[in-house]
Amino acid sequence: MKVRVVGKRVKSLYTRSRIPGVKWTVNQYVGCSFACEYCYARFLTRWRGYENWGSWVEVKTNAPELARKHVKGSVVMSTVSDPYQPIEAELKLTRRVLRYMDKRNELSILTKSPLVTRDIDLFKLFRSIEVGLTINGFTGREKRLFEPLTPVHEARVSALKELHDAGLRTYVFVSPIVPGVTDVSEIVRTTRGLADYYFFEVLNLRAAGRDFRKLLMKEYPESYKILIDENEFEDFVLRLREEVRNLNIKTEGIETHHEGWKIVSP
Repeated sequence: MKVRVVGKRVKSLYTRSRIPGVKWTVNQYVGCSFACEYCYARFLTRWRGYENWGSWVEVKTNAPELARKHVKGSVVMSTVSDPYQPIEAELKLTRRVLRYMDKRNELSILTKSPLVTRDIDLFKLFRSIEVGLTINGFTGREKRLFEPLTPVHEARVSALKELHDAGLRTYVFVSPIVPGVTDVSEIVRTTRGLADYYFFEVLNLRAAGRDFRKLLMKEYPESYKILIDENEFEDFVLRLREEVRNLNIKTEGIETHHEGWKIVSP
């Protein structure tokens, strides 16, 4: 897919967050060429007047100079993009933002890309930083259907190990958890000892959009049924929580969604 790159100058880089426990978000890119079929940020395509999710990326060209600001409270990079999507290898915008960002800022980074290891030297300059990899274990058929353009599972695990071995605080974001597809225990087995904590998120079917709901209903009808049936969904969540408890790992929480409602379990 050819990606349209749109350069924009903005007035500010730090945006107040609505995410519980997070005060600020930083998105030097808007849009993502990884083009995951379930991405919750797909709605931006319609809002911004573009054609297809993944076919466009907005680049905040003056982001590095705006990054200098010192802000109090946690900062998350990124929420409507991936800071290490393919275009970053060429533009190095994320790297320039990190270089100029006030190193006193409390930063958390989340990505699906092993390109993140390129910036280990800059990560080490921050007083407080953590770097997370989204690892969902998708391979084969489900990867081709759900996120064909993303780095493979093994590359993400290798990147996590490199970050951990560099002495950085790391975490694994297990998302999206699709009933009958995502093997949570296997993900923990392959990453055990490489992460300071785990966060688990069950697929938010409503936020994933109509097209993905149709895809899941057609290709994985049993998974779809669990996610839309209140009783089956509650049973699944109970089993998931028990499975996570038995893994003996540190978790920040299990976030689950049903009909737009959110339950967080510490």
